[in-house]
Amino acid sequence: MTESTDAARRDLLLPDVEFEAQDAAVAERPRRPRSPRRRRTWVEGGTSVEHWGWELLGWAVLALGAGLVAGAALNEFVPQPLGPTLSLLALWVAFAVPVLLAFRRSVPRALLRFRPLDLLYALSLGILLRIMQGWLDMAAGGTGAWPSYPTAGGALPSGWLFDELVAATVAGPVLEEFFFRGLILVAAYTAVRRLAGRGVAGFAATLVSTGLFVAAHALLVPAAWDQALSLALVGIVASLLVLLTGRIWAAVLMHVVYNGMWVALATVGTLLGGSSGPTLG
Repeated sequence: MTESTDAARRDLLLPDVEFEAQDAAVAERPRRPRSPRRRRTWVEGGTSVEHWGWELLGWAVLALGAGLVAGAALNEFVPQPLGPTLSLLALWVAFAVPVLLAFRRSVPRALLRFRPLDLLYALSLGILLRIMQGWLDMAAGGTGAWPSYPTAGGALPSGWLFDELVAATVAGPVLEEFFFRGLILVAAYTAVRRLAGRGVAGFAATLVSTGLFVAAHALLVPAAWDQALSLALVGIVASLLVLLTGRIWAAVLMHVVYNGMWVALATVGTLLGGSSGPTLG
């Protein structure tokens, strides 16, 4: 009786012992490290643009309109040379404030990344666009002469350092690209992508960003068809760079190269006594 009872108890305890041995073996197995889950860039959606969309786009357009009105008023009623400078500063504020507020809300993931390839894109496309601008100028009846500033005696204009080197070559392109491509393009793309997908969103965002970019320049300085087309090409190329790479620095540097090439050519042309060339876009 006792032996049978002990045997029954061993049978009841044996499964527990086996399970414990199996658990110990499993615990001793080396666990494979889990690969980190890739977070989506702003082009793919995700939480970094969760609060970007129609609202931000609307505020950006309102800021642009306010900046253009304020700039026109300052340019009209404040005497030179202070008027044009204050007009430009008012427009810069209209660009910078909505961008800073939007980025304070959230920064689109990967938008601010920089890769060495961005510099290659900027140099090649900026030079190509400037060459195309020269072709368009000649197609519109221009002489194709070496550009220069309209000054007397072959000297650079008195405000050259700020107006051309700082404003046109550095500050202007940076602020414009962050506003038109970093804010308007991303907000428009994100809003349309939720409704119609990435392909339609890319087309719509490029159209909106480039259209506002050209319209803003045309309202400030009336442009001939060749100048408007050159600006449109800059806007389209910059938009495609941002959409295809997911980064903004290639577009920013391309705009810097595009403007900087004209400033460099006009500076050399003026110092060498050249004739006036096409206006800077």
